[in-house]
Amino acid sequence: MTLPLDGITVVSLEHAIAAPFCTRQLADLGARIIKVERPGSGDFARAYDQRVRGQSSHFVWVNRSKESLALDLKHPAASLVMAKLLEKADVLVQNLAPGAAARLGLGASELLARHPGLIVCDISGYGEDGPYRDKKAYDLLIQSEAGYLSVTGTASEPVKSGNSIADIAAGMYAYTNILAALMQRQRTGKGSHIDISMLESLAEWMSFPMYYAYDGAPPPERNGASHATIFPYGPFPAGDGGSVMLGIQNEREWEAFCLVVLQSRDILEDVRFRGNAQRHSHRVVLQDLINEKLAALTTEELIRRLDVARIANARVNQMDGLWSHPQLKARERWREVDTPAGPIPALLPPGRQSAFSPRMGPIPSVGQHTNSILSELGFDLDILTPHDPHKSEPGTSLLTTSNL
Repeated sequence: MTLPLDGITVVSLEHAIAAPFCTRQLADLGARIIKVERPGSGDFARAYDQRVRGQSSHFVWVNRSKESLALDLKHPAASLVMAKLLEKADVLVQNLAPGAAARLGLGASELLARHPGLIVCDISGYGEDGPYRDKKAYDLLIQSEAGYLSVTGTASEPVKSGNSIADIAAGMYAYTNILAALMQRQRTGKGSHIDISMLESLAEWMSFPMYYAYDGAPPPERNGASHATIFPYGPFPAGDGGSVMLGIQNEREWEAFCLVVLQSRDILEDVRFRGNAQRHSHRVVLQDLINEKLAALTTEELIRRLDVARIANARVNQMDGLWSHPQLKARERWREVDTPAGPIPALLPPGRQSAFSPRMGPIPSVGQHTNSILSELGFDLDILTPHDPHKSEPGTSLLTTSNL
């Protein structure tokens, strides 16, 4: 079976989530991903936790279908290995600390001068220039800087996203920009430099609340899991202890909600609740009235009534509910991938394709492919034997750079 990125080679100096998430999407489409890792410990995300057969939940998520090359970039031969790798590469992805790639001789301008067809994708917190260029950036710091925390949480307390949303945003924009650059190269024969900023990626996703607060207007209020401006739109408790998320988008749905779900004409005809603006203004009293009616229903009964009324709803699932979700099972979204500790279940990437099935390859151990890659490049296998670190050239060590 032919995959869209068959024949494309990506070399990645990656760690944590943003760059690995990007390159895993490329691997899913058939690209060969050579992941350069520290000898011994590897990508530090390998040690985040031990929840998946003793392996990190973060790492197994974003590192399938890759080859691991253990390479100490302060080793005297490392520059030779990298030079050979990049001769054959189509793409270089890196999310090292600000300026680290350039200090290693892997800056975009230098590489494109030697390899004009190469696509170089740099992922950083704030981009390659500007006053914030050299600031360290972690996911939660970018959530803060991008104003995400100002609209997420309760009225009394901001709350971060439960997943690495800034890393994911940057990784996805890196992925789509690389795909666009590959298409552009087909037309022009020239590579390009892609500069991805985590701040800019999450700022794009913050455009609704930014525009809501346009020209000095008050920003959206934090309302927990409820919608900031539409009511009722949020989680509501059922009488059996379950919770159901529901959303009323228009007056037809409001009428159906009152008559079919709440079975209350009194609430429908209450002038305080005519139109979303009125319902939002009186949301505290309306919340109490709704809760009183729903207390008599089980979760299943509430969902059935909402479905009959054609009102959008969802269970407020925990992780066990997602693992066993009947829709994922019915659409056959689960596969199995190998890991150094044995097989684990993994979701297919989003999007059902009629032309191909995505690659679902194994997750590598640290340095698993070092010998085969060195042999492929024509190097003796002892070229990377340990050496005295005090004799390395200054400014060439990946191990001494601070990380994103």
